[in-house]
Amino acid sequence: MDTAKLELAAQRYREATAALETARADLQSETVAAMRQDPKRGDQAVVSRITGWTREQIRLLMKAAEKTL
Repeated sequence: MDTAKLELAAQRYREATAALETARADLQSETVAAMRQDPKRGDQAVVSRITGWTREQIRLLMKAAEKTL
């Protein structure tokens, strides 16, 4: 069994998972900041288009962010 390749693949997977989690947290943070900055009609649609998240997901994110204040 060639465990070196397996170990390398496992390490790449762990690094990619960590990078994805960091990117998700950054995107959530930037989404909340964008929605709070000079709010106006249509902002949720713009954020939805950019992030690929539904308006419901954005509403839930904003609701969770309000609880942390």
